[in-house]
Amino acid sequence: MIHSPVRIASYNIHGGIGIDRHFVPKRIVGVLSELRADIIALQEVESRRTGFDMLAYLARETGYEAVAGPTLFHESGDYGNGLLTRFPVLATRRVDICVAGCEPRGAIDVEIDCGGPLRVMATHLGLRPAERREQVQRLLAELGDEKPMPTVLMGDLNEWFLWGRPLRWLRAHFERTRAPATFPSSFPVLALDRIWVKPRHLLRGLSAHSSRLARRASDHLPVVAELG
Repeated sequence: MIHSPVRIASYNIHGGIGIDRHFVPKRIVGVLSELRADIIALQEVESRRTGFDMLAYLARETGYEAVAGPTLFHESGDYGNGLLTRFPVLATRRVDICVAGCEPRGAIDVEIDCGGPLRVMATHLGLRPAERREQVQRLLAELGDEKPMPTVLMGDLNEWFLWGRPLRWLRAHFERTRAPATFPSSFPVLALDRIWVKPRHLLRGLSAHSSRLARRASDHLPVVAELG
């Protein structure tokens, strides 16, 4: 069992581009500092268009260990998922959840030493309903081989159909979990960013982080949870 409490978060950083359309990585660092999280899943980590290694920069500025999970590659850089952790990483693998005809997608599957092992799967699902249905089924199949350890699935699920099959399947696996609205950050109405925990009793609190800085730094708000 993990030593409590452990604070986790998921944050779609929109490539470091805020709602003012300005590229300001320092604002993302500021939001990460506000979160005070031990483990953070990141989506839309971008280095293709700018040549700026966003994940390395965030790790350097915050002191976290970084795990990269790019899904799109270019000679100037890449794009995709990332994970930051204050705890040691015991094992890492990337899960391919690409669907034909759609933007490449993936998940980072890591085992982290939080005083005891914690499995964290960090992902960013696709935009099409059929795509998300297939991706959730594939992620749940991966989780079906669960080792006997606490497990977290978190990321930008892009799922706005509240009674659609992906959320029903996730509720069946993880049990019902609160989902605060996180998008758009300036006036959030959609709960696109989610955290699911198994066993459910480990989840002690879950909320969107809606500071003034977070409402400007990206088009998504971070979602934060306490485990213990």
